Parts: sequence; structure tokens; C-alpha cells
Amino acid sequence: MKKLPLLTLVIAGTLTQTGLAGEPSPERQIALRNMLNHDCGACHGLTLKGGLGPSLLPDALAGKPDDYLITTILEGRPGTAMPPWQPFMNRDEAAWLVGILRKPKL
Repeated sequence: MKKLPLLTLVIAGTLTQTGLAGEPSPERQIALRNMLNHDCGACHGLTLKGGLGPSLLPDALAGKPDDYLITTILEGRPGTAMPPWQPFMNRDEAAWLVGILRKPKL
């Protein structure tokens, strides 16, 4: 078994404990939902049905792979109004948002 440096193990443990790996903490989920509603909603429409940007409703996302959507969130779309959100969230958080977007609203 390969031994990892102690610093790597400490960082990995810290990331997991702070909610940066896997599902975000409840507090971070609130912040991400707020970002989705206000920041994403500014271009994709407050109901996410589309505006300057395309619809983010589940039927509009059907057929698009999660990795494509996650990469779009994190890296943006060059030549469009879609900015990169990587300075504000990590890959796990973007994946969590994709999961939220895929859920039908009741």
C-alpha cells in the first residue's frame, strides 16, 4: 500500500470535515441555493426557465451528462455570457447543484 504524506492526509481529513468533499454542509447548501436563485437566476431567469441564458429546468437538462454541466458551471462558456464559477465553488458543490437542478419542482 502506498503511503501518503501526513500533510496530504491532514488536508483530506479537513476537507471532508468541513464539507468540501461530498455533499455540502447544510449552511453551504443554503448559500449555494441562494447563489442559484440570485446569481444564476439573473441570466437564466428567476424561475430558471431561461432568459439571457438557457433554461435550467430538468427537461432542458435531460440528455446532458453531469460532467458537461459541472464543467460548464466551473469553467463557464468562452464567447458567451456564462462566467466561470470555480472561484466560488468546488467540483463537489457544482455536482450537488446539478443534482438540485435535475430534481423536478413540486
